[in-house]
Amino acid sequence: MDEKIAVFVSGKGSNARKIQEFFEFNLLIHVVLILSEKQNPSLEQWCLEKEVRFSLIEQGLGSDTEHLHAHCSALGVQWIVLAGYLKKIPDGLIELFPGRIINLHPALLPKYGGKGMYGDYVHQAVLAANERQSGITIHLVNKEYDKGEILAQIKINLDNLESLESLRTKIQLLEHLHFSQVIYDYIIKKTTVLDEETTF
Repeated sequence: MDEKIAVFVSGKGSNARKIQEFFEFNLLIHVVLILSEKQNPSLEQWCLEKEVRFSLIEQGLGSDTEHLHAHCSALGVQWIVLAGYLKKIPDGLIELFPGRIINLHPALLPKYGGKGMYGDYVHQAVLAANERQSGITIHLVNKEYDKGEILAQIKINLDNLESLESLRTKIQLLEHLHFSQVIYDYIIKKTTVLDEETTF
């Protein structure tokens, strides 16, 4: 078993780093590619030190099936993890990786999901609605924004004086603590089932 992950990012890549570090010495699952929508010299240097391929998506091709798949297929990628990737994944790529694209959303779906709901926009909506809880949702990607099968949700209670900054910090901590483990559990479960099916 040698499962290869590509992590797609649009921002600084803090979750991508946590994921790579989680799997760095794993014998079964490896991060082989970090694919960035934007120039990111700091992340690129970090990938060089970690011996992980860092690649840039060509401008305007962040939702192009052939372009994204070419990056992945070159390294034998079997799983895609979206860690703050802001482009909609094209239907063609979803068909090429059925049940193998995992996304992280900074709220408790089905609330506060959909097009344009990412990052601080989500946190602002949660605060404006005076929610008493928020959290993260880790789910599979399908052809609708944030509508794929939910793999895990981790909740936190919000304070009466919760601010955008404090909520952002709390959510990022949850992401760093839990995202990688959920990815691991799902891949192991999925590959174990597939292995069992092929033995009959």
